[in-house]
Amino acid sequence: MLPDFLYLIGGLVVLLICGDLLVRGATSLAARYGLSPLLIALTIVAFGTSAPELLVSVRAALAGVPGIALGNVVGSNIANILLILGLPALIYPIACTGRIVPHNMLIMLAASVLLIVLCFIGPLGFWQGLFLLALLTAYLVYSAWDARMNPHEPPPLVAEIPDDAFAQNISWDDARDLPHGVLPPPLQSRRLIALKIVLGIAGLPIGARLVVDSGTSIAYVFGVSDAVIGLSIIAVGTSLPELATSMMAVFRRNDEVVVGNIIGSNIMNILAILGITALIAPLPIDRDFLTFHLWVMLGAAVLLLPMTMRGSKIGRTAGAAFLLGYGVYLYAMFALGHVSPAIASGLNGF
Repeated sequence: MLPDFLYLIGGLVVLLICGDLLVRGATSLAARYGLSPLLIALTIVAFGTSAPELLVSVRAALAGVPGIALGNVVGSNIANILLILGLPALIYPIACTGRIVPHNMLIMLAASVLLIVLCFIGPLGFWQGLFLLALLTAYLVYSAWDARMNPHEPPPLVAEIPDDAFAQNISWDDARDLPHGVLPPPLQSRRLIALKIVLGIAGLPIGARLVVDSGTSIAYVFGVSDAVIGLSIIAVGTSLPELATSMMAVFRRNDEVVVGNIIGSNIMNILAILGITALIAPLPIDRDFLTFHLWVMLGAAVLLLPMTMRGSKIGRTAGAAFLLGYGVYLYAMFALGHVSPAIASGLNGF
């Protein structure tokens, strides 16, 4: 029992450190190349924090329990919005600003609707996976084209600061408060930026795995069922990189990374994670997904929609409402019996 608690604490420490490295690296990358931090969060950060979902889903497919893959993605997308956005919002209101937030939010919503349609048509097989990966490619190409056509323009303060003195880990609002003659930290090297991003992306799945495995062992000791472990610890555990990244970003007042990370991760989960997994093995669709879980996922996206479209803030009240909604979802899933038999039975051999 004691080693499990030590692994749990160690995993949380790894997540916090690597989440901070990823946020710092992403912010530095955006500043160095004149890119929007939101664009970096929607692509590089989102794909990096979705790595645990990919590892768990592929492992499930290879282990002969591919039904876990769909539950992992759907559960993570629900947790990303209701839990991962809800917790940071209690600490500091999160502004859903940025030119590309609204249409990326619509892309996430469209991907959610598309997943529901594909699930109602039948199992997710090879051709559905290929279709999802083709859409992912189109999304990445579109994001690159949009970034080229609409280059990121920092606030006017940039004109007053030499090119070799861009801020790497400080927002432009904070930079305005610097004493006269005091410049932000110098531009970081490409190697240092790459090292931070690589270490962050590589370390997040390791930290998540430590937390998931140790948490599962502790849950078994207290007699928690396999189904509860799979739909709670595994789903939330694979979302821990998003939580670590979002918490470190909100402490640094980098709202663009928080919002972009969640929206981008949900898009990556559907198009990339399910696309790759469906190529490996067909994903069966249990009835509970069609009647309950998929609709909760869509409902969570709809809750976020007005805030992102208006560019408003996710305040403490909204954050508390998101967390309450996640609690209601867990209660409905377990107390009312909405636990997928496919996942419950499959976990015994996972």
